[in-house]
Amino acid sequence: MQDPENPPISVGKDTTGDKIIDDDIDTKRRDVLTKLTFGAGCAGVCALAYPFLDSLNGTRASAFDESDVVDVDISMLRPGQQKVVQWRNWPVFVQRRTPEALASLQAPGADRDLRDPASRVLQQPRDATNWHRSVVPEIGVYIGICTHLGCVPNYNAPSAADLAGGYVCPCHGSHFDIAGRAFSDAPAPYNLPVPPVTMLSANTLRIGLSKGDPTFDINDIQQI
Repeated sequence: MQDPENPPISVGKDTTGDKIIDDDIDTKRRDVLTKLTFGAGCAGVCALAYPFLDSLNGTRASAFDESDVVDVDISMLRPGQQKVVQWRNWPVFVQRRTPEALASLQAPGADRDLRDPASRVLQQPRDATNWHRSVVPEIGVYIGICTHLGCVPNYNAPSAADLAGGYVCPCHGSHFDIAGRAFSDAPAPYNLPVPPVTMLSANTLRIGLSKGDPTFDINDIQQI
């Protein structure tokens, strides 16, 4: 007979633990699928980016370290135009300035709204610490990395509406004049970096070596 004070315990199947285990397995499966999908996406982006970066290469100079020196032919570069090459995996802007753009750099009050108009912060070699921030006034060479958060600024070529030209960062609105100097009302804290440059001839320049400042090291600048 059953003891009324101690009724028999009903033994059934507890599915709570099974449900937790199933949920945990499903979560892990989703994590794995997410990682695989993300990895495939990155691989696709890298595959597309490589030909673009490779297209930025100038002519490597065999007399120096292959990764540090690039020779650039500017014979086809017309006033107001810019070409982009790759140096040390950075995009480098090479521009031929118009007479109007050069005049804008020396116009009265032109430096009033700039953060560092005299290039006092170390963002360039000594031979580019001048009013045009370049080895020769007509040719400007700048590392195309915004000093705010590392985006690549867009080149605004001189035009009838804007004779000076300059650069605008599409990410957060930082803007620079045609000499790569940052405007003070934008977030970029420093001017665009100037790499070491030597003019080999009127139509060829060498990035990676500064004849006027041979001890300059790009790693010593304030910020890229």
